[in-house]
Amino acid sequence: MSFPWAKHYAPKHPLMKWMDERLPLPRFVYGAIGGGYPVPRNLNYFWNFGVLAGAALAIQIVTGIVLAMHFAANGDIAFNSVEHIMRDVNAGWFIRYAHANGASMFLAVVYIHIGRGLYYGSYKAPREMVWLLGVVIFLLMMATAFMGYVLPWGQMSFWGAQVITGFFSAIPLVGETIRVWLLGGFAPDNAALNRFFSLHYLLPFVIAGVIILHIWALHIPGSNNPTGVEVKDEQDTVPFHPYYTAKDGFGLGVFLLIFASLIFFSPNLLGHPDNYIPANPLSTPAHIVPEWYFLPFYAILKSFTIDFLFPAKLWGVLAMFGSILLLFFLPWLDTSPVRSANYRPVYRWFLVALVIDVLVLGYVGGAEPKAGVILLGQLASAYYFLHFLVILPIVSAMERPRPLPNSITEAVLAKHGGTSPAQTAMRGGVIAPAE
Repeated sequence: MSFPWAKHYAPKHPLMKWMDERLPLPRFVYGAIGGGYPVPRNLNYFWNFGVLAGAALAIQIVTGIVLAMHFAANGDIAFNSVEHIMRDVNAGWFIRYAHANGASMFLAVVYIHIGRGLYYGSYKAPREMVWLLGVVIFLLMMATAFMGYVLPWGQMSFWGAQVITGFFSAIPLVGETIRVWLLGGFAPDNAALNRFFSLHYLLPFVIAGVIILHIWALHIPGSNNPTGVEVKDEQDTVPFHPYYTAKDGFGLGVFLLIFASLIFFSPNLLGHPDNYIPANPLSTPAHIVPEWYFLPFYAILKSFTIDFLFPAKLWGVLAMFGSILLLFFLPWLDTSPVRSANYRPVYRWFLVALVIDVLVLGYVGGAEPKAGVILLGQLASAYYFLHFLVILPIVSAMERPRPLPNSITEAVLAKHGGTSPAQTAMRGGVIAPAE
């Protein structure tokens, strides 16, 4: 669909003409995120979080490269090299805190981005590939974050690596062999630290490549919007630039203010104090917990306490990975023709219940494994899988959605008390007050 204002890139300066003929990068940018890209006119601030995720990745890559210049991936001096960065490197404390807290900000932004996709049905046709690539990015992020958490080589780093890699030993017959192969030994040591450092450095660039595919897949059908109604004509859209570049710029400013507040006033708020103790294989921490963004999945892992056909540990590992892999099938589990939860009242309530359930899982993942806490985690884990495998298909088949607007423009004008072009035509071209 072509719109009069979405004109092709036409360079005027001789240098830009020369550049366009030989390497049409400005043309690509103009058509991808500039005035040549038509976007639904009703996108709200939840659509900022894709740009914020890209900004967070850029911060992580830049700060990570600087940290890699001073970090030593050796078990004997890794902890001291981090202290050297903090105390001796110019602005090293800032770079280290920006990187450590940047991981939390990155994951927080991505969780909100996923939540927006769930609420507005952005995983539905024709955007299934956008969603699938997004889940791939999420998995790569989790792997990268885990390996980065190991690198400071404090107590939580070491024992976190011990616990996480121990998952593989739950696989029958070959589990322990796989674990030893991954670690390069029988316990986390220099070999594991070197491997994790190498992969932690590499994977952000892999993530950047998948993000390019993610955006490419998005540009084919175009962006979803809060109504879930597809673009029908020019009136439903505006150019991405300057309208959404300005809106994204404001969102980025708010993001950076929160980020700066975290770095300068509470840099250790989201960390664990035990990670300021050098790794000691002979002293197990009283309570081993992962970073906050892994807590819901850690709770699912801990919810299996009884052996049934296979060891409980194996069931826990399968459930933990299954809780993420389940997202790959979401476009086919939800068969409702309506995308937006704004028009799906029953689905909306169950989605709120899912958010509460994930928060409960987060609490359980960070709490000591007492009897009541374990039971709460088991109930929350059961609801998580029931939501996607049972409740969602039933609701999507039986729910009666509210009537959808005829177009994006009609929804926008109705929201702001305006009059649609159709109403204007019916009243002889005279715009009457909104009813």
